[in-house]
Amino acid sequence: GPGVVGLGTDPATAIGQRALLVRTTGGNVLWDMVTHFDEEAVRRVRELGGIKAIAISHPHFYGTMVEWAHAFDAPVYIHAKDREWVARPDESVVFWEGDTLEIGDDLTLINAGVHFEGGQVLHRRDGAHGPAALFSGDILQVVSDRRWVSFMYSYPNLIPERPRTVRRALSLLAPYDFERVYGGWWKRVVRTDGARAVRRSAERYLRFALDDAPEGGSSGEGSPKGG
Repeated sequence: GPGVVGLGTDPATAIGQRALLVRTTGGNVLWDMVTHFDEEAVRRVRELGGIKAIAISHPHFYGTMVEWAHAFDAPVYIHAKDREWVARPDESVVFWEGDTLEIGDDLTLINAGVHFEGGQVLHRRDGAHGPAALFSGDILQVVSDRRWVSFMYSYPNLIPERPRTVRRALSLLAPYDFERVYGGWWKRVVRTDGARAVRRSAERYLRFALDDAPEGGSSGEGSPKGG
């Protein structure tokens, strides 16, 4: 996408996720992580302007974050609520606290708290690099119908996220506008009206999770079963 470069492997490694090099006027931020690390990848990223900082949505993607941090002398921003999951402590890892953290003129980390207590998303403001965007990994999961996102506590065990957690995330995201939502995998991108898509998705999720609709009422906007 505009001002966003994907970084992955072929064939895919781990669970097939890809990292994103997020371009801003103040420098590049590496969002999320691929397990594979080699000299060619480092060279290509240097050609694109290097990395000023690294931020990772949640522990499943920590992988080679220390190797990337050392290669570019860049800090890695992790929310303090996920400190226990950092298996390889290093001076490059910066644990932050609270709901939001600005890591540049154009970039804000938001502790959405979905999937993991420290689960974070990255917001990039509108600018010369491209339209405003939210980088969500699978904290907000962009689903197959890419007009929607969803919210899970555990993907392997298919445990949905708690409604109070989803409401908190929605409240924290309310002040931010964004056109696109970049999920954790290739082509999982909400390309237009992203902020409204997140709100609409959360409202739909809560209707089904809480079953608050009157008996015999409509399930609401869009079908959760596909399409």
